[in-house]
Amino acid sequence: MWGFLKRPVVVTADINLSLVALTGMGLLSRLWRLTYPRAVVFDEVYYGQYISFYMKQIFFLDDSGPPFGHMVLALGGYLGGFDGNFLWNRIGAEYSSNVPVWSLRLLPALAGALSVPMAYQIVLELHFSHCAAMGAALLTLIENALITQSRLMLLESVLIFFNLLAVLSYLKFFNCQKHSPFSLSWWFWLTLTGVACSCAVGIKYMGVFTYVLVLGVAAVHAWHLIGDQTLSNVCVFCHLLARAVALLVIPVVLYLLFFYVHLILVFRSGPHDQIMSSAFQASLEGGLARITQGQPLEVAFGSQVTLRNVFGKPVPCWLHSHQDTYPMIYENGRGSSHQQQVTCYPFKDVNNWWIVKDPRRHQLVVSSPPRPVRHGDMVQLVHGMTTRSLNTHDVAAPLSPHSQEVSCYIDYNISMPAQNLWRLEIVNRGSDTDVWKTILSEVRFVHVNTSAVLKLSGAHLPDWGYRQLEIVGEKLSRGYHGSTVWNVEEHRYGASQEQRERERELHSPAQVDVTRNLSFMARFSELQWRMLALRSDDSEHKYSSSPLEWVTLDTNIAYWLHPRTSAQIHLLGNIVIWVSGSLALAIYALLSLWYLLRRRRNVHDLPQDAWLRWVLAGALCAGGWAVNYLPFFLMEKTLFLYHYLPALTFQILLLPVVLQHISDHLCRSQLQRSVFSALVVAWYSSACHVSNTLRPLTYGDKSLSPHELKALRWKDSWDILIRKH
Repeated sequence: MWGFLKRPVVVTADINLSLVALTGMGLLSRLWRLTYPRAVVFDEVYYGQYISFYMKQIFFLDDSGPPFGHMVLALGGYLGGFDGNFLWNRIGAEYSSNVPVWSLRLLPALAGALSVPMAYQIVLELHFSHCAAMGAALLTLIENALITQSRLMLLESVLIFFNLLAVLSYLKFFNCQKHSPFSLSWWFWLTLTGVACSCAVGIKYMGVFTYVLVLGVAAVHAWHLIGDQTLSNVCVFCHLLARAVALLVIPVVLYLLFFYVHLILVFRSGPHDQIMSSAFQASLEGGLARITQGQPLEVAFGSQVTLRNVFGKPVPCWLHSHQDTYPMIYENGRGSSHQQQVTCYPFKDVNNWWIVKDPRRHQLVVSSPPRPVRHGDMVQLVHGMTTRSLNTHDVAAPLSPHSQEVSCYIDYNISMPAQNLWRLEIVNRGSDTDVWKTILSEVRFVHVNTSAVLKLSGAHLPDWGYRQLEIVGEKLSRGYHGSTVWNVEEHRYGASQEQRERERELHSPAQVDVTRNLSFMARFSELQWRMLALRSDDSEHKYSSSPLEWVTLDTNIAYWLHPRTSAQIHLLGNIVIWVSGSLALAIYALLSLWYLLRRRRNVHDLPQDAWLRWVLAGALCAGGWAVNYLPFFLMEKTLFLYHYLPALTFQILLLPVVLQHISDHLCRSQLQRSVFSALVVAWYSSACHVSNTLRPLTYGDKSLSPHELKALRWKDSWDILIRKH
């Protein structure tokens, strides 16, 4: 029983020293002097503010991507003890002593460093030679743009890491499939593929491109699996089910988990609140939640309410009125009713309060017990400060002549009677007897006389309307567009019939907690929709570029300039690698077309295993380049050179594959192979030389004279820098 104690316990392990060396060189190239420069570099000014929000647990909204990427950067800040106190307002600003620069840049640098050995492993898993795998890794190691991007508090290196991890995991799973399906390693690599894909999408929406690529390759392999007659129907079903769970269900669950953790971390009210709905705002600590705490839930006749437009564009705003009237004659010569103006005002104001009045009664207070307003009820909306009723009639709106003017009715004792009856429609009702609820109910007001719907047109009124937003009566409203939908944000039960007392009520702060009524899925759905619908400023940037300029490296980005010396950091790629990658892509496409034509004529230039290896390498590497590059031609947004880096990484993987293929299958004699190998060595030496030449602009640790800058210039994009120095 105790015999094993008589013998020593021996553990053996196979260590790939090449992999260890590549990892060490990757870490050295990315981590060396990581805290330099100790200043805000380019988009660090953008991501830094979100890290501060995480540290202070303040809610924010960013349309650039899901929250996982921001959480990765915030984790670095948390590990370094960052308290979030830094003003991220200027590129080049010196970091204060409380900012842990090393830890903030650590995780992107680690991701960039680990991409080097992963490139090596991917080429090996494609069953190409150790030499080709080393070539892919070394090209990834020395590529200047990849080094620059991974040494800063940016997300591209993290995105590339998970892209490569997804591809590597799938290849390992695919190779396990051949000899040990449903083994522990088979399950591990399949599950890791789904996790990596979800993380890539969670970093930036661009991660969807690689996810789609992996799904496409997996679908083709699954299709071949279905046709395998050696497998039983039950076995095929289990294979398909495992892939569906790992590549579809797990990524979706993880994606939801990213948002769940995000919403737990940022639970306090912040500067981005007003983009969200009133219900979402009320779920945050402070801000609207503080105002709405203790409000009545059900709106009753006599309630005093503020009405927020659900659409929130061009800015969030509230239904508003004031003493001023519409001009008798507009600048274009059209006339108005000269009634009291009704607008949408983007700020909290006492003139945003309205009283929900029962048309059959004169009282402006809530009865005892309160009589709730239900879907389909007729109401009058009385402006709290002026006691005039919301009205519309057959008069053209000031800026939208095809719509009706909306006003508060003034009795001028002329032949223009009040038309102030509105029918309440609860858009998100569960039944036709639903009660109008604070924050939760989304409602429309339909004018009884004309069937026009109260709508925010979004146009800014002229100076006579104080540049506030126009409100109109829309006759041809189809469906429930957000501009016609409103919700009650602040609410109290009115108790004063006298106007003077009521004004005091309206000026005093309001005192049903609705946070528990908003589920995680409701918050996730709204946040995800806002992120997709929110359009950032797409104005032209000094360093923006087009996708065509990326391939030829006809652009660069000045990331940082030293305030006193000529030291600087630029995002500038290694021209030898970039051009060679494009040539390799063209060669792969031409060779593949040639082989396909020849195979159509039943001429097989390659053995079947070599052909399958060639096709799989192209699907993942050339396909990875295509899916990460071509979609940018369809995007209407400001683009930068760093958007090309994920596509470039796949191009680098393809380059040694093509070189090995030429050596193995196109060079017929040993002499040709020797000459070709010498040319490859010379080419790689030139890539190393260019990488070393550009090193001062990659690390920014050396002052450069105007002559040195001119020597480093690529095309005319450097002229600006020369003139500066």
